[in-house]
Amino acid sequence: MTKPIALIAGGGIAGTVAALALHRAGWAPRVFEARAPGAEEQGAWLTVAVNGLAALRALDLDPAAVTAAGFPTPRLTMVNGAGRELAVLPLGGPAADGTTTTTIKRSDLFAALRAAAVERGIPIEYGKPLSDFTEQPGAVAVTFADGSTAEGELLVGADGIRSRTRERLDPDGPAPKYLGLLNAGGFTDGPVAAAAGQAPGMVHMAFGRRAFFGWTTAPDGSVWWFANPPRKQPVRPGEFTAESWRAHLVELFAGDATPAAAIIRATPEVLGPWNTDDLRRVPVWRTRRAVLIGDAAHAVAPSSGQGASMAFEDAVTLGRCLDPGADPADGLARYEQRRRRRVERIVAAGRRNGSGKTAGPVGAAIRDAMFPLVMKLAYRKGDPQAWILEHRIS
Repeated sequence: MTKPIALIAGGGIAGTVAALALHRAGWAPRVFEARAPGAEEQGAWLTVAVNGLAALRALDLDPAAVTAAGFPTPRLTMVNGAGRELAVLPLGGPAADGTTTTTIKRSDLFAALRAAAVERGIPIEYGKPLSDFTEQPGAVAVTFADGSTAEGELLVGADGIRSRTRERLDPDGPAPKYLGLLNAGGFTDGPVAAAAGQAPGMVHMAFGRRAFFGWTTAPDGSVWWFANPPRKQPVRPGEFTAESWRAHLVELFAGDATPAAAIIRATPEVLGPWNTDDLRRVPVWRTRRAVLIGDAAHAVAPSSGQGASMAFEDAVTLGRCLDPGADPADGLARYEQRRRRRVERIVAAGRRNGSGKTAGPVGAAIRDAMFPLVMKLAYRKGDPQAWILEHRIS
């Protein structure tokens, strides 16, 4: 029996995991990536939470192997710009299966997932940004920007926060919303004296006087970091040079009693700036033969720590809902029913977490005074993040 074809628009993390899930479910996935061959997944580093690692295991993948280039980060320390500790919080794990929330470079995670797809013989075509699609009673036809076409029984839009699939699915749908924060990041070549003595596995986050900063020490002693400078307007391409961007970040953190400025100075290549966006509620996720997953459906702020994990959960759920011998419309309805409420709650939580990074002087003083008490009360009866981290796909 010929397997039905699933066309996947987007070959990043979400699209690759969707291809693995559909392949496992009995479909014949074909991945179409907009970028040229060899183009790496962009970004600095990310966290794969224990719920995301559990989703990988559900795809017959070994989470430890997929994240082998990363390292466990089970705890988080919050400080203010004066260096005063506000709270130490759990990030997840070890779970019952032994996994622990893990930090990994985005490019390394992408490479491991791509290797798994190639090993399973999943075809990947490059330079194929989606232009349009049309549905017929028994198929969906896709047109790419270069004029080429493809046809299958299903289209999965995994083409990110500025998804062309989403635009064609619902032309009147919401556009990404800028959250008033920029993103930067990088990696030092080795230890930084100002961050010495900080044990690997602890993620540190600081409410600086002028910007938010996060960092962690890898097992080799190098420091991985990110920064979120507040800014009312999105950054424009070419607005900063590499050196002016570095100087701007150093100036933002120069007055803080944290290692932020020293870490930035010690970084060979400072990444960014990127704008921080998310999506308000996307009303249309699917038609009879097309569906959105990952950031195309529900982009979450980085402060949620759940972007990759939500994409993994989406993919696993999609694969389990789609019987290759049945009408995909029924399976897509089940997929949305199982995923929408959860991801919309996580998007809202990420938005709330991000808003605390832009507090003014008065708001910062109130936050610093109340944060320890609020966290103590929040964790009094257990981890308030348990509904996120302990979720498993049935």
